[in-house]
Amino acid sequence: MLSKRENNLRHQLQVVTLDDLVPMDHLVRKIDQAIDFSFIYDLVEQYYSPNNGRPSIDPVVLIKIPLLQYIFGIRSMRQTIKEIETNVAYRWFLGYELTERIPHFSTFGKNYVRRFQDTDLFETIFYRILKEAINEGFVDPEAVFIDSTHVKANANKKKFIKKKVRTETRRYQEQLTNEVNEDRAKRGKKPFTPKTTTSEKELKESTTDPESGYFVKNERERMFAYSYHTACDRNGFVLGAIVKASNVHDSQVFTDLFEQIKSKIGQPRAVALDAGYKTPYISKVLLDEGIRPAMPYTRPKTKKGFFRAHEYVYDEYNDCYICPEGQILPYCTTTREGYRQYKSQAHICRSCPMLFKCTASRDCTKQIHRHVWQDYLDEVEHLRHTDKNKEIYAMRKETIERVFADLKEKHGLRWTTLRGRKKNTMQAMLAFAAMNLKKLANWKWRPSVHLYFFIKLNEKPLLNHLVCWFRRGFSTI
Repeated sequence: MLSKRENNLRHQLQVVTLDDLVPMDHLVRKIDQAIDFSFIYDLVEQYYSPNNGRPSIDPVVLIKIPLLQYIFGIRSMRQTIKEIETNVAYRWFLGYELTERIPHFSTFGKNYVRRFQDTDLFETIFYRILKEAINEGFVDPEAVFIDSTHVKANANKKKFIKKKVRTETRRYQEQLTNEVNEDRAKRGKKPFTPKTTTSEKELKESTTDPESGYFVKNERERMFAYSYHTACDRNGFVLGAIVKASNVHDSQVFTDLFEQIKSKIGQPRAVALDAGYKTPYISKVLLDEGIRPAMPYTRPKTKKGFFRAHEYVYDEYNDCYICPEGQILPYCTTTREGYRQYKSQAHICRSCPMLFKCTASRDCTKQIHRHVWQDYLDEVEHLRHTDKNKEIYAMRKETIERVFADLKEKHGLRWTTLRGRKKNTMQAMLAFAAMNLKKLANWKWRPSVHLYFFIKLNEKPLLNHLVCWFRRGFSTI
């Protein structure tokens, strides 16, 4: 039977409360139950005048508004305010009445510039939410997964200047220099004197956002971007993040992020990293700390048709290499960069039938470089073949890779509308706080889920009963 709705119902008066209009299982209800936002008052009290001036907008509302933006992946603050004006669930979450005026979209930006800029407010909020998840037992920091992803900057890739900048000294350079000099002294060679000159490199600097970095992904994709260096646990909770220009290599940021995790969360037992972090220094740091590194296989970098590196056997006792033809490559020197050089003898190599597969040098001399911390890399390579490491590394696609996918697809950070590293750091901490908050709220909302995993398998009647309740969508038992 065909039926029609009467349009005059639009103007019918009804007596309802705002609470009646929000579904009981809506995400904002779960978030409201999961955490008490009153802790924000203590964090921002110092930024407000106690007894004069106009009454301010509630600081909890100021923080909740951008959290709504990142939780629901709304593209801009202007659009967020429009959504709040018409969405009763958002109004309920902020504590606003149906007809109450919502703050202007520029309010958060003005408060950021005048009050919250150059503070650790957003980082503190991030760790406060993470602490709540830790207290609930949802975070498992035994294994930490670290990686980075690029977020496109709000800058035209065609507007740049070429600029020469000083090459930054590696933070472990002093430690490396000391070990190199010790190694040279043992072998009767003079130690290196400290460098008095600095090297320079040419970079493309954006005229729109100078703090971003020029990122080359492939031949077709070039842009100015920021890198979000992030760590998470096996359950997908973000444990820490650092924002850098995208032309800063992953290995240069690892130490800062690793120290952040140790100080805020605690020392993990295992760390899973991709090939960009597979360096002698990072291997040394993790193994010296007693942490199990899980790193991937890296393809040989030798030219096609030549002997692979593993075909040259290192003789640790005699400190030399043996080539596939059985000839010895004795130690020559140790470079300032920390590599020991081993050279073959030219008069022997000239008559070698396998010379064409060994080296293409004009003087018929084969050189092999071995880092002073190569033993740590060898141990990492040995651990790579263990079942434990294979299990840990395989979880990257379910943890850190999923975090980045959700960040870009569900929470609106495939590109940024802000300029400057400080603003992008603020945005990153709010976005990751929103992701942790969403996961915390969903996990905390259903007590029956936790009971399900703690019931013994032999208690089948009770287990079946709980499964039925869970499938029906009941939040409590």
